[in-house]
Amino acid sequence: MSQPPHTVHPSPPRETSPSSPLAAQQILGHVRTVVDPALRAAVNRLPDSVRRVAGYHFGWWDEHGRSITTDSGKAVRPALALLATQAVGGTAACGLPAAVAVELVHNASLLHDDIIDRDATRRHRPTAWSAFGVPAAILAGDALFFLSIHILSTAPAPLSTQGLAFLEEAVQQLIDGEYTDTAFEHRTEVTLAQCQAMAQAKTSTLIACACALGALAGGANPTQTDHLRSFGHHLGIAFQLVDDLMGIWGDPAHTGKPHLSDLRAHKKSLPVVAALTTPCPASQELASLYHQNAPLTEHQLQHAATLIEAAGGRDWATRQADHHLTTALHHLTAADLADHPAAQLATLAHMIIQRNH
Repeated sequence: MSQPPHTVHPSPPRETSPSSPLAAQQILGHVRTVVDPALRAAVNRLPDSVRRVAGYHFGWWDEHGRSITTDSGKAVRPALALLATQAVGGTAACGLPAAVAVELVHNASLLHDDIIDRDATRRHRPTAWSAFGVPAAILAGDALFFLSIHILSTAPAPLSTQGLAFLEEAVQQLIDGEYTDTAFEHRTEVTLAQCQAMAQAKTSTLIACACALGALAGGANPTQTDHLRSFGHHLGIAFQLVDDLMGIWGDPAHTGKPHLSDLRAHKKSLPVVAALTTPCPASQELASLYHQNAPLTEHQLQHAATLIEAAGGRDWATRQADHHLTTALHHLTAADLADHPAAQLATLAHMIIQRNH
């Protein structure tokens, strides 16, 4: 039987384990071939001024507008949207507006994030604000946010109705999480519960939204939509935990960011707050070091990472990531989905954890 057009069904080699990094990369690579043409078509609707900045950020061309081939990101969120659509019986073509919308929102937030964090590089290239200036990058991010709303508002119902409400709520929570994240940098006291709520808003909300939008596009029943949203919620928390681990101990060749970048920015990430709120000598020494106003030297940055590990921050974050992965997979099973796309969703979930394991 022939497959519907744009169906995301890569064919991994027979010997490839469903949960292997290779299988995940094959899924994401195929999603890119489906989503990129629609994503480019959407961005091409923008005025030339911001379209140039957005295309540079996506890795489609250099700062002069010349086409290049470079890393455009993993496309995890659009992959979740498309696979969720197929998992409830829809086609990838039905889920394409949802996939494009969440990828636009994600990249809008990255454009603004890089400015807030003063990150000079992303994916081994100068960030958009470094190449074009802060005003241009802010406006390009704004344009992508509004473009995502346009994509869903012109899609068939229920994406244009209930789906649009899902996305608008997710964007508001994402902004609240980003604001709280920056506010934490200037506070000496942050509880672990506050940090977890921030991470949920900043990262988990959009991933949960991607899964819920995909479910709506595929005609899911309310129970399936709720389980897929919960799958995305717990997966998003695991994603942020692993991202925070990589922000301290990740290899710059893999992360595309400078070594110890989160500590350099005095970020109150989850492993840091877990360590700071654990009563022990390493935690006290970390607090004294981390709360000083002067920039940390390279030696102090390395020592801070050692103290976080000694205070249990690294182990706590790793255990929590594993816990949320297990919970996410429970919701995936409970949703009663089509076998093949459900297995691919599980593969992507395992890939997120394996980034740091």
